[in-house]
Amino acid sequence: MSSCAPMRVLNWATLTRSERAAALSRPVLQSRTDTRDAVTGILQAVRNEGDRALLRLTEEFDHVSLKALVVTAEEYRLANNLLSASQTSALCRAIDNVRRFHQAQHTPTVQVETEPGIRCGQLYSSIARVGLYVPSGSAPLPSALIMTAVLAQIAGCSQRVLCTPPRPDGSVHPAILLVAQMCGIDTVFKVGGAQAIAALAYGTDSIPKVDKIFGPGNSYVTAAKQQVAQDLNGVSCDLPAGPSEVLVIADSSARPDFIAADLLAQLEHDALSQGILVTPSPQLARDVASELAMQAPPLSRRGILAQSLTHCRCILVPDLEDAFEVSNVYSPEHLILHVEEPRSWLTRVRSAGSVFLGPWTPEALGDYCSGTNHVLPTYGYARSVSGLTLRDFQRVISVQEATPEGLRALGPVAVTLAELETLDGHARSVQRRLAALPKCSEAAVPVGPEARVGT
Repeated sequence: MSSCAPMRVLNWATLTRSERAAALSRPVLQSRTDTRDAVTGILQAVRNEGDRALLRLTEEFDHVSLKALVVTAEEYRLANNLLSASQTSALCRAIDNVRRFHQAQHTPTVQVETEPGIRCGQLYSSIARVGLYVPSGSAPLPSALIMTAVLAQIAGCSQRVLCTPPRPDGSVHPAILLVAQMCGIDTVFKVGGAQAIAALAYGTDSIPKVDKIFGPGNSYVTAAKQQVAQDLNGVSCDLPAGPSEVLVIADSSARPDFIAADLLAQLEHDALSQGILVTPSPQLARDVASELAMQAPPLSRRGILAQSLTHCRCILVPDLEDAFEVSNVYSPEHLILHVEEPRSWLTRVRSAGSVFLGPWTPEALGDYCSGTNHVLPTYGYARSVSGLTLRDFQRVISVQEATPEGLRALGPVAVTLAELETLDGHARSVQRRLAALPKCSEAAVPVGPEARVGT
């Protein structure tokens, strides 16, 4: 790539309402009928044929002929010797930080006496069976496994099944296997794509059916997750996912070379990835554009960058207050604050997946090893959806208990509301108990229509 597309610069103050909407628009995701139909056929084939379909589809899509799907103990053993000491150490350190951050998310037990004799609480229970998916496209993604496997382990999910596509030689990348071992996963299957999602959702002779599926993937994986989540016989899945994105808010104190590097770090993910700079400084905008032109050509994924840079833009705003309003409307997956005293601006952030403060916090730290989770809402879903947390691997079950005195005081309220909704079965279930309570003194008997107990 000898040159990159120039970064468009837009003046927010002069844009019309429709032009502002266009300035914050994301690359259009094509909902292709052929992809959806192909995925439907794959799901049905796996449901009908099980492992035979998985082996056939692996040969068709991954061009690998396997005799068995499961990773053997010998493959696990060999993986330990195929990474350098520094690579193994880096994976260990990333796992430790992710574990430390997410262990702190354990929620204290909730116990509340809402009124005398009425005690309410919550019971936290791990999802028993989880399926973890790690893609294997142009690069191995052990970080994607860290972000799900560590949480599943902390939550105490009793069955953790990993699916990942085989490499051309039929093996799984050793970094994936090493992370699996470090996170206590001993069940790994060499299967990818929509067929892996189908196997996890419906089960085969080899691969057990799970209760929830986690992990990123291509358009076929995404379509498969959507379809199994809508199937009454399927399973739930994690976050809605789209191309990666970053929005940078910067003032005149920011370093343009840092900003350009952060934009390129996200833009190299996918041709539909997007980077936006919002700043009150026209000079910074010019400097960042120059840096992009210098930094992009040497990068290895310049073919992807040639396309994703066309979605990169700078929005000039009157001041930082306007910059945060623009960001909140866009609701980015990643929000980087290259401003003076960035922490003081956090109260202005209402909608973002993850925030990176100051010039010394590159987004890549969050992708790999700071401890926060890099599974984040994209495509504007940050307005209503949070990034992956420990809670996603748990169920919250409410608990309540009433004493006879509590029922005597609160039961008539339930009766009144049930009668208001014309649900007499509800009312009778309370009235029958009220009638069975030991008689209390006349002074203690409630008066008024809400005291009726019936027979």
